[in-house]
Amino acid sequence: MNIIIAGCGKVGTTLGEQLVRERHEVTFIDTAPELLKKVMGMIDVQIIEGNCTVYSTLKEAGIEHADLFIAVTDSDEINLLSCLIAKKASNCHTVARVRNPEYNEDIQFIKQEMGLSLTINPEWATAVEIARLIQIPSAMEVDSFANNRVNMIRFLIPEGSVLADMKVADVGGAFKGSFLICVIERNHEIIIPSGDVVLKKGDNISVIMPLAEVDKMCKEVGIHTRNIKNVMIAGGGTMSYYLAKILNKANKRVKIIEMNRKRCELLSGLLPKTMIIHGDATDNKLLEEEDLAATDAFVALTGFDEENLFLSLHAKKVANAKNIVKINRIRVEEVSEELNVGSVVSPKFITTEFILQYVRAMENSKSNNSIETLYRLMDNRVEALEFVVCDTPGLTGVQLQDLKLKKNLLLCCINRGGNIITPSGQDCLLEGDSVIVVTTHLGLKRLSDILK
Repeated sequence: MNIIIAGCGKVGTTLGEQLVRERHEVTFIDTAPELLKKVMGMIDVQIIEGNCTVYSTLKEAGIEHADLFIAVTDSDEINLLSCLIAKKASNCHTVARVRNPEYNEDIQFIKQEMGLSLTINPEWATAVEIARLIQIPSAMEVDSFANNRVNMIRFLIPEGSVLADMKVADVGGAFKGSFLICVIERNHEIIIPSGDVVLKKGDNISVIMPLAEVDKMCKEVGIHTRNIKNVMIAGGGTMSYYLAKILNKANKRVKIIEMNRKRCELLSGLLPKTMIIHGDATDNKLLEEEDLAATDAFVALTGFDEENLFLSLHAKKVANAKNIVKINRIRVEEVSEELNVGSVVSPKFITTEFILQYVRAMENSKSNNSIETLYRLMDNRVEALEFVVCDTPGLTGVQLQDLKLKKNLLLCCINRGGNIITPSGQDCLLEGDSVIVVTTHLGLKRLSDILK
C-alpha cells in the first residue's frame, strides 16, 4: 500500500521500519530536516519537508493516491487536523495519535465526527497493559484475544518448578487446568514447541489459559504469586495518571512520586484516591521513608529510560515487589533483558503493534480470513495473531493433522461462538471461528499464509 506518515519521532520511525519490511511504499512528512535525513538513512522511504496540515505539502507527498495517512506528530491538534485534510483530499484511511487526557473521554465522538479510521493513545494503551500485569502478578506479559475471553500469559520457569525437565506433551496431563504452551524463549533462542520439547528452568514460556485458572496453575507448578494491594509509581506523567485511575477503580492503594510541584497539585485534584508525593524518585532516602520495602508493585514511569532501569534494579534489591519498567529505546530494551529488571513495556511498540494490526486488516479487507488482533512477542521476534475464519477450500473443514502448516507455527486456540477450544489434530477450522496463530514467520496477512 501507499502510506504517508506525518511525524518521524520514535513511534513514526519504528512504524516506518515495520511497514517497509512488509513491503509498503512509505513517505514521511516532517518539519525537521535533520530527522528526515536520519530516517532516510535508516530505511528506504520518501521524505517531504513541510507542514502536514498544509494541503500543498500533503499533495506533494502524494495524498491523492495514498491508501493510508498516519499522523504521529507531537501535537494532538496537528494530528487531528492533518487527518481531516487528508480525508477530504483523498478519502484515504486515516490514523491519529491522540494523547491528551482531555480528549480521551470524547475520543469516540471525535473519531466519528472527523471520519477517522483509528485513534491510538499510547499512554492509555500502555497503562492498560501495566494494569493487566498488576492484576496477574506472576506474569511477565499478558496479551488478550477474542474480546478478552482468551489470554496469552508469559511466565518464567523458576528453579524447583515441577515444569523443569518435563516434556511439553506431558504438561497437559500433569495438571488439572487447561493451558497450552505456545512459545519458549531459552538463552535468546525462540522455540515454537512440539510435544517432544523438554522445558528447562529459566525458560520464558507463553501460555494460553483462562485468567481464572492462573493462580491455581502458578501454585501447582511452583511459580511464586502474591495479591498486589499497594502500588508505587515513579513519575507523575500522563501514563501514571491513567494507570492510577485504573488501579483506583480496582481498589488498589496507589502512591505517585513526582518532582514537579505544580504537577503534584494537578494530580492531587484529579486523583483524590491516590497519594501524591512531591519528591525525587531517585532519592533512596525518600523511597525508604515511603516504605518501598513494603510495596507489592513498583512501576518506573519517569521520562528517562536509564532512570527507570536503575530505579527498578534498586526496587528489586530492596523489595519483594512486582517490577514494571517503561522504556522507549531498543538499545535500552536489549540491556534490560540482561539486567532482569522485571516486566518491560514500551509505548512505541504498543502503538506500532496497534497500527500494524489495522494496516494488515486493511490489506485483506476485500478478501477472507482477516486479522482481528496482532501482538509482537519476545522482542518482536514472534507474532501472535487472531484470524476470523471464512470458508476457504483446503483450509476449513480439514482436520488440523492433515493441513500442511509452515514450520515454527502453532495453532493455539479456536474460539467457536464463545466456546474456547484447545485444538487437537482431529479438530477442524469452521467458517465463523476465530483462531489464534503463534509463529516466528513475521508478516502473515491472511489465514491461508499458515500453509506451506
